[in-house]
Amino acid sequence: MLAALVTALTVAVLPLHGKTVAIDPGHNGANWSHPAAINRLVSAGTFQKACDTTGTATNSGYSEAAYTLDVATRLAADLRALGARVVLTRATNTGVGPCINERAAIGNRAHADAAISIHADGGPASGRGFHVIYAPPIPHLTAPTAAASARLARIVRNDFRAGTNEPVANYVGHGGLNVRSDLGGLNLSTVPKVLIETGNMRNATDAALLSSRSYRAREARALAIGLKNYLLTTVHKGQ
Repeated sequence: MLAALVTALTVAVLPLHGKTVAIDPGHNGANWSHPAAINRLVSAGTFQKACDTTGTATNSGYSEAAYTLDVATRLAADLRALGARVVLTRATNTGVGPCINERAAIGNRAHADAAISIHADGGPASGRGFHVIYAPPIPHLTAPTAAASARLARIVRNDFRAGTNEPVANYVGHGGLNVRSDLGGLNLSTVPKVLIETGNMRNATDAALLSSRSYRAREARALAIGLKNYLLTTVHKGQ
């Protein structure tokens, strides 16, 4: 009786107790100086692709790699405060990689209930907004989790838009969503996973927002709400 009461109180105070989330901050700070390492081909599921890329940057030089780690670190703290176990694919911005296949494997090994890859786009300067990418059903790869990933994408899209007031992208995707089968980090994930391009670093308005610490904190909170809403309305993995 007492143990049941303690468990109930824990869940009430920490709603994500018992849930695991994998967070993948895109790219890495030293990728640019190790072209041989990041250009080597690895499996992306049905084809081979470069291990990783350098990512983009704002016109003032704020790199996507630094940005994604900052948002990921904030998101991890928010999720841990909700009781979740969090696994990061990288914890510093001084390394190389990991490769896209290893990024997926980290979430797989953790048996994550949900996984998210955080990026910022390098689109046309006239384009603005965010979009969430998920993989279609691919036989022997994403087929078991495709429906869950699509649901995760819709919830994250809705809560990110509500929490940040960032518009959906006007230059790619449809309604803030984009289905792609060419991203190894999604193709190789055996757990529900999405990739969010949180804004366009080549657009002046988005770049100013993404460069703001207070705005990045808002982004992290919005992503935490989206992940929480997904996890609390999922009956079990794969739903």
